[in-house]
Formats: sequence, C-alpha cells, structure tokens
Amino acid sequence: MMEKMIFGRYVPADSMIHKMDPRSKLTIIFLFVCIIFIANNWLTYTIIGVYTFLMIGLSRIPIRFLYGGLKPVLWLVAFTFLLQLFFTREGTVVVDWGFVKIYAKGIKMGFYISFRFFFLILMTSLLTLTTTPIEITDGLESLLNPLKKLRFPVHEMALMMSISLRFIPTLMQETDKIMKAQIARGVEFASGPLMERIKAIIPLLIPLFVSSFKRAEELAIAMEARGYRGGEGRTKYRQLSWKTVDTLQLAFLAVVTIMLIYFRS
Repeated sequence: MMEKMIFGRYVPADSMIHKMDPRSKLTIIFLFVCIIFIANNWLTYTIIGVYTFLMIGLSRIPIRFLYGGLKPVLWLVAFTFLLQLFFTREGTVVVDWGFVKIYAKGIKMGFYISFRFFFLILMTSLLTLTTTPIEITDGLESLLNPLKKLRFPVHEMALMMSISLRFIPTLMQETDKIMKAQIARGVEFASGPLMERIKAIIPLLIPLFVSSFKRAEELAIAMEARGYRGGEGRTKYRQLSWKTVDTLQLAFLAVVTIMLIYFRS
C-alpha cells in the first residue's frame, strides 16, 4: 500500500498541465482552495467536480493510477462523512435507533464536506504529479519574491517546502520496507486486538526516525559538497516562462468562480 502513495511523486507526461508554468499552477491551487468554500449545494459541487476531473483529464494522469494512490487516504474522507453524519443535529430525523439518530442535514453536510475534502486532495495531488520539486521551488520563490524586501528568507522557505514534498514518497517507501521486515519477524499490523496493533507500531517508528535523520544528514552533506550556500548569487538553469495556456487556465478558473457565486444558494 505504501508503495502506491502518490503524494510528492512526479509523473512525466506530455500534457497541457505538465507544460504550464509552476507559478500559474500554484496560483490555481491556492484559488481553488479558496473558491471551493463557495460551493454550498449540489449544483455548485457538481461544477467543482466537473472542473476537477477536467483538469485530471488534461493532465493525462490515469484515473486507475490516481485511485490506487489515493486509496490509503479515502478512509479519511469516509471518517469525515461519519463525523458529520452522527454529530450534526439539524433537520428532520431520518434514522432513529434509540441513542443513534441520523438527521437529514447530517447526511447532506456529510456528502458536502466529504466531496470538498476529496476534491482538495485530488487537486493538490495533481500539482505534485505534474510539477517537479525543482519547478515547485522556483515557482514558490518567484511568487514570494516581493517578500525579500522585508528580509524574508524566500529561497530557503521554498527549498524547505520542496524537500518536504520530495521526502514524502521516500519516507513511505522506507516505512513499507520496515513493515515488511517486522512482518517477517512475526509482528502483526493488520490483525489482533487494537492495543496490540498500536504497540506494534512503536518498533516501526524508531527505525523510521533513525532512517529519516540519516537521509537528512546525507542530503545536507551532498548539498554542502556541491557548494550550496543559500539563494544569494545563485543563477537558474531553467527559466520560468508564462505562456498563453497559463492565462487561459486562470481565465477558466475565473469563469468557474463566477458560476459558483451565481448558482450558490
């Protein structure tokens, strides 16, 4: 399961989304996170869903690959739905099983919040799947460039976020290797009482932390050996270029935003 995680991975492809400027993709993701809260009925969530899957189609990322990578986090979507289902006490009672009562508003809000969470996961995953860590670093640094006047460490922050994204699949692979080694020694992660499974995680965390610190140290040594001294005076091999497709994508998102505002309840 860990090997199929897609967060932080880059999938090369010859698509419109891959060719976009990382600055426009970062801007679109930020605006998408904002406008998704405008949706508050079935029609507006349908518009958000159509836009999300249209972007996935333009990226040429296989749906099966996305589904396989997102399976480990789908339980969070289901958990979010159940929280709304059992803790929202508004509207008419649909199910009454003694101390368990399910309200119509709880069902509706459960679907709304779950869809919102699901679409956010899809769009943010699409960013890392279609943009290399170097492009994300350059895009973030360019967008945050005005903050340099306030002596904000823009380059260092962008590099830190890029490395964090890159480390996610690496740590997942390390976790998978350690889990397989522990299972070979007779440790049960998927069966037995809940407390026993929680205790079994402790031998997993210690070698994972050791491996993480070791990789961080190796990365620091490699950066120092290559003469890295921060962002001052550094030149870039790849220059960012804003294209027509970036403007069109932002204009399309603006149209979607107007539709959401118009059809909002």
